[in-house]
Amino acid sequence: MSVSTTEPPEERAPSGAAGLRSGSLGTADIAFFVVSAAAPLTVMAGVAPLAILLGGIGAPVGYLLAGLTLAFFAVGFTTMSRHVTSGGAFYAYVTRGLGRPVGIGAALLALIGYNGMEIGVYGLLATTARDTLHTLAGIDVPWLPVSLAGLLLIGYGGYRSIDFGAKVLGVLLVAETGILVLLAGGVLVRGGAHGLSLASLAPAHVLVPGMAAVLSFAFAAFTGFESTVIYRREARDPGRTVPRATYLAVGFLGAFYAFTVWIAVQAFGDDQVVRAAGADPAGLFFTAIATYVGGWAADLMHLFIVSSVIASLLAFHNAINRYVLALAEEGVLPRRLGRIHPRHRSPYLAGAAQTVLGAVVVLAFWAARADPYQQLLLWVNTPGMIGLLLLQLLAAIAVPCWFRRVRHTEGAVRTVVAPVLAAVLLTTAIALVVTHIDLFTGASPAVNVLLVAVAPAVFVLGLPLAWWLRRARPEVYAGFATEAGAQAPCGQDTAPAALAAPGD
Repeated sequence: MSVSTTEPPEERAPSGAAGLRSGSLGTADIAFFVVSAAAPLTVMAGVAPLAILLGGIGAPVGYLLAGLTLAFFAVGFTTMSRHVTSGGAFYAYVTRGLGRPVGIGAALLALIGYNGMEIGVYGLLATTARDTLHTLAGIDVPWLPVSLAGLLLIGYGGYRSIDFGAKVLGVLLVAETGILVLLAGGVLVRGGAHGLSLASLAPAHVLVPGMAAVLSFAFAAFTGFESTVIYRREARDPGRTVPRATYLAVGFLGAFYAFTVWIAVQAFGDDQVVRAAGADPAGLFFTAIATYVGGWAADLMHLFIVSSVIASLLAFHNAINRYVLALAEEGVLPRRLGRIHPRHRSPYLAGAAQTVLGAVVVLAFWAARADPYQQLLLWVNTPGMIGLLLLQLLAAIAVPCWFRRVRHTEGAVRTVVAPVLAAVLLTTAIALVVTHIDLFTGASPAVNVLLVAVAPAVFVLGLPLAWWLRRARPEVYAGFATEAGAQAPCGQDTAPAALAAPGD
């Protein structure tokens, strides 16, 4: 059994990967990517009113509980990130802990999860841009040109350098969080509708039947925070930067979501907010900011929701590109997709492929005369969300399995207690999402069954793919999720054996 007492050295980038702009991203830059992916303004204005309607004034606590769960998850997976430095991030962790067949299934989950979370949002972009133009200028536009323009814009953002994307996301994130801080300031200065109240924290308002639905919304609101590890190869001092960015992202989102929902409750009052949310859920935050700050601020909020959606798209696009890059370098996907732009040092062909895939899906929904929100967003986004939750669960399970087989100096809290607790809580979260799937989709039971089944089916497809790779392309199978300098478990010291995972 080998000893892992210090952080292993950064792996030497494979051929074609050396062009990535290493050392470009600091803690704040990576945090901008992952917080932007969560789209806090869009989540608050678009989803939080439904959480208040279903869970009452205790809804803010639901977001705190979801954040706490994901903080437990972050403890284990950031600890593992110091030892497993493969560009494959989550699927590399799953491979180390649970074996290559499960790891290959996890890689497919990552692809379906991140692609679903991005491509579906082009329907949201079309809807929010169309609504904003209609509200502010009285202009009605068809949704397809807006979605296609968004595809080109995001494709260009992914084509440029990673630090360019970080700067763009920094500006957009400041704008969307700033408008909510402005709302909070107005409510706090004026003391809310009937004076500020902490009744939202009372157990009588938290322990209500609707809290299960609130928790399902809350877990969905954090989607994308885990992608910090994807940027390891481009981070400065990744052993410190990645964990710090992860804790910063989950801590910020949990506190910001809970505080903002509490502010919405104060804006209308404990006894009136549920009625207001039921009467006009889509307009709840706009009404609040118009009342406490002014109509001009409501107009700004409309504009910043569009920019919030754009920021989320760019963040997910960059994450997908790096997963595709890792799989292309390993030969699971065509190696051509692993090419790096010589000037921008971005995985530009992976980005181009993702843009083409997005265009195909968007055009298919348009040709079917589907609604951009009810079908394109909800039907594509939902399997992506479930896929990423399953990916988190697999990673949480993999952490103690891997640390059990290697000698290390990490504490039991980081390697066993936190990840096991996270696995239990994530299982609960997935159960809540699945049992309340109708709240996410608004679809028929038959469609909901199909949407829930997509992610597990994709994962199961990874098992025969692993079997085929092992027999038809053994060199690809043997090199899956490997890295130079990896710590060899169970006393194995040759390169292939050192990188072997259980069950191979």
